[in-house]
Parts: sequence; C-alpha cells; structure tokens
Amino acid sequence: MINHMKNLFVLLLMLPLLVVAQEEGAHFEHGLNWQQVKEKAKKENKYLFVDCFTTWCGPCKYMTSTIFPQEKVGTFMNKNFVNLKIQMDKTKDDSEEVKSWYADADAIAKEYSVKAYPTYLIFAPNGDIVHRMVGSDEADSFIARLGESLDPDKQYYTLLRKYEAGNKEPEFLRRVALAANSSYDQATASKISEEYLNTQQDLFTKENLEFLGEFTRSSTSKGFQLMLNEPEKVDAVLGKGKAADKVASIILREEVFSKVNPKTTTNLDSFKTVIKEKYPKINVDKQLAMAEIQLMQYRKDWNAFQPAIRSYMQQYGSEVKPEQLNSFAWAVFENCEDPDCVVEALAWSKRSIDETEEKSPAFLDTYANLLYKTGKTDEALVWQQKAVDLASEGEKTALRTTLEKMKKGEKTWREAD
Repeated sequence: MINHMKNLFVLLLMLPLLVVAQEEGAHFEHGLNWQQVKEKAKKENKYLFVDCFTTWCGPCKYMTSTIFPQEKVGTFMNKNFVNLKIQMDKTKDDSEEVKSWYADADAIAKEYSVKAYPTYLIFAPNGDIVHRMVGSDEADSFIARLGESLDPDKQYYTLLRKYEAGNKEPEFLRRVALAANSSYDQATASKISEEYLNTQQDLFTKENLEFLGEFTRSSTSKGFQLMLNEPEKVDAVLGKGKAADKVASIILREEVFSKVNPKTTTNLDSFKTVIKEKYPKINVDKQLAMAEIQLMQYRKDWNAFQPAIRSYMQQYGSEVKPEQLNSFAWAVFENCEDPDCVVEALAWSKRSIDETEEKSPAFLDTYANLLYKTGKTDEALVWQQKAVDLASEGEKTALRTTLEKMKKGEKTWREAD
C-alpha cells in the first residue's frame, strides 16, 4: 500500500511535466467538426490555422515530423491560433476521423482553390478567411510568415478585398499581385500584375524588371518578349546574363520539358536543333546540359550520369551556386562508384561549405559522407560531428545515425540501382 501511494505521489508530481512535454509543439484539434473548430476559435478570440495536406506530399510530412513539433513553433502557434490539420486526399487506410472530414475537405479545396500542398489557410476569429501560405519552411522563417498572417497590411485576402472594393493605386496593385503570386493564386496574380504594369511608364527600372521576372512564365508573357528582344537593357539593370537565363528557362520548359519522354529519350540533341531555328539569338547549351543530367537521374542511368555531370562542371562549374554544388555532390555520393568522380565531387562539396562559411548541416553532412566513401574516416567523423552540433533538434537524429554508422565502419550509402 505504501509503495502504491509512493508511486501515485511520484506520478502526480510528474504529470505537469508530462503535459508540458506533450504540448511543446503545435497542438492540433481532434474530435471536432468544421463548425465546432470555427466556434472554438471565435470563443477563444484566436485566428484559425488550417494545414491542408496530403498523405503523399513530402513537404507536408517534413512539416509534420520536423517543424510543427518544435517548441518555438508550438509556442507561437498555440498562443495565436487554434490549429487544425485536414487531409485533402483519400486512401484505403484512412481513419474514421479522416473519413468524417471528406465532405468538408472537398468543399474547402473548392472554395479556396487549394491546388498545391501544403497550403495553409488562415481565418480571423470571426471566421473570415484572411490569408494563405503555400509550401514547407524552416522553423524561424515559418514563424515569421505566420506573424505576417496576423498583420492586416500583409494578409492576402484582406488586400484582395480592398482591391475588389476599388483600390487601384499602382503601388497597391503591385503589393496585391505579389501577395497573390506567393499565395499560389496564379490566375489573380496574372490579372493584377498586368494591371500594375499598364500603369508604368518605364519598365526598365530595377523594381519593375524584378516584378516582371516574377510573372514571366511563358513565351507569350510581356516580360519574355522584353527580355528576348532587349537583353542588353535588362542586363544593364539586373546583371549580365539575367535576361538570357530567364528566357532560356522558359524556352526549355516549352520546347523540351513539355515534349520529352524521360523513359525513352536518349539525348536532347534534336531539341537543340529546333530551339536554334526558333530562337537563333538564344544559347541554351548550359540549360540543356543541366537537363541532360536531370534526365539521367530520372532514368537512374548512372553510367551516363557520371560523364554528363563531370562535363557540366568542367564547362560551367565556376558559375554553380553552393546549393547546386551540394546537390551534385550528394548525387555522386549516392550513385557513382568511379573513385575519380567521387574525388571531384569532394571538391565541389568543399566549395559549398567554404562559400557558406560552414553554416549548413546538410552541406557538412555531404562532405563528411564523401570523405568517408574515399576512406578518410577520421576526417569524416570530425565533419559529421560538426554537422550534428550545428543541426536543429529535428535534424540531429538522422545525422547522428550516420555518425554511428561511420564509427562502426558501416556503409552510409545505398548501392546504386
């Protein structure tokens, strides 16, 4: 009896700590229907945060596993919002709770044009939609975006209502168009951006050219024609090669990516001929070389991938940014067995961490893995530990697992397919 009382006493002491531990991250509502959730937000005078996700969405899973559980994210969200997750797809494994939301999920997707995932819808305490955000993010920038959703001057739907009420001042049109663009409301973004551009006397200011770049999505866009026909004037403002890069990306999307069959296409030479005939002033060799690498990756043709990526780096390596260097290096680490290619990738990886001042755990992890694959285990352990020390709590587990494998002499890479 005394032991039972002692155990009960200890449990009572620990209960508040257990509750705190469970609520460190964002708390999401369960057991309520759509109307009840809205009533809860109104009663508590909080905004309503709705995470529209799918079971197949990688960024959605990342937010759920890594961002929402973090204490600082939970602190901000629980203070300012009633939080709700709605599964937008349907699977055979859905629980009864998920099934009970099918009708509301379909209605919400239709009413608010939810077409990308994750999409976050923000409602004011009175139930009015005020903002939307799209895409995954890291904790600090996600909190900053959530903060903007509480500011009427930055809320997308609040701005849109003012536009619909008749506010057509040029600077306001620009703000609404950019807000629509970042909210993935592309039809509205295109319409209002055109209205804004029609108010401008000079399109060759830095502000207007950057704005044009945001809304230049096809060869019929005003920005495409301007950058195609007057690249010198654009580059004089934005920097050398900016016009050609933008034009080339659109040409490739329309003339290559929309037509190529990644399962059967062996090379892109025939597309190069067509592009040169249609756009004789535009050189897309660099972009096609990158497309060749992506095609080989998709097809898992690693024998062709190695020479393609090495050729690209020999020709254009000095222009490659740290993020791409890391991506290339990791692709080689995972899929290439040629020792010379791995050594080259090690140099690319070192560049990526030098140019980012050793501040990216992911880049450090890539470098450590390449060192390990080349047999430099002691150096690899040092760099992998640096990656672990620098990583956020959500990232540490995977990095520590790799570190332990290195210590045990186990492979940290999978065999190439």
